Parts: sequence; C-alpha cells; structure tokens
Amino acid sequence: MKYQHEITIKRSRNEVVEKFSDPENMEHWQKGFIFMKPINGELGAAGSQNLLKYEMGKREIEMTETILKNNLPNEFSATYEAKGVYNFQINRFKETTEGHTVWIADNEFKFSGFMKLFGWFMPGAFKKQSYKYMQDFKAFVEDGKSVKNE
Repeated sequence: MKYQHEITIKRSRNEVVEKFSDPENMEHWQKGFIFMKPINGELGAAGSQNLLKYEMGKREIEMTETILKNNLPNEFSATYEAKGVYNFQINRFKETTEGHTVWIADNEFKFSGFMKLFGWFMPGAFKKQSYKYMQDFKAFVEDGKSVKNE
C-alpha cells in the first residue's frame, strides 16, 4: 500500500526541520510515543537505528527505525519495522514563497502474517494515523500544542 500526504506549516523551513529532527519533540506530536533508544550508529545519521516504543490502545508496540537518508532540510527517509508491518517513508520539506513549509510524506506499507488481514481490511487506519501525526506536528510547531497529556 502506497500513499502520499502533504501539509503546509506556517513556519520557516529551518524552524520546521529543527523541530522535526529533535527526538525530544516526538512526545509532543506522536500520540502514544513512549521512548526512542538509539541501538546502532550515530543518532540521525544514515545507517543508524533506533528502537521506538508506542502505546496504541491497550497494547505497546516496538519498532525499529533504520535511517536511510538524512540530508535535511531537503529529505529524511527511513524504514520502520514492527511485527508484521514494514513501512518505508520519505519526508521532504519545501519552502513556499510566503516563507512557510510544505511537508510531503510518501509512505509504503508492507504486511505479513496476521497484519496482512489488517492491512487488507483497514488500509484507511494507516493513512489516517499518518495524517494525524502530520496535523499534530503542525499544531505543535505553529501553536506549541502538545499531545503529551491528551
């Protein structure tokens, strides 16, 4: 399953990328985020890996992030692997003539095992969650709104 989302953030590209690339900010725009722990390589560098943990409903989900390319402010691409789910994501940040930033996120999901059924019957759930993270990031950058205590 492949899809793309785009959102305009009314802040400079430098400010957007600074907040996007700081792991300390993840708890403010990724609801359910518990922690990120570096497990291999230099934090943020291509080839490095991180363990990410989320609370989703009553379950905790762990995934491994592998950074493929980090040439911000232009592009950040990574894979995210959890049990039965593989996600390849490319994030690009473009400046507008008004000095705002357009965040374009391309996602490709692949499923295995039981998750194949979930991906087949509920593809909208993945698309909706991806866009919700983008909306929450926009609210965090523009208004300082955090999802941490929701």
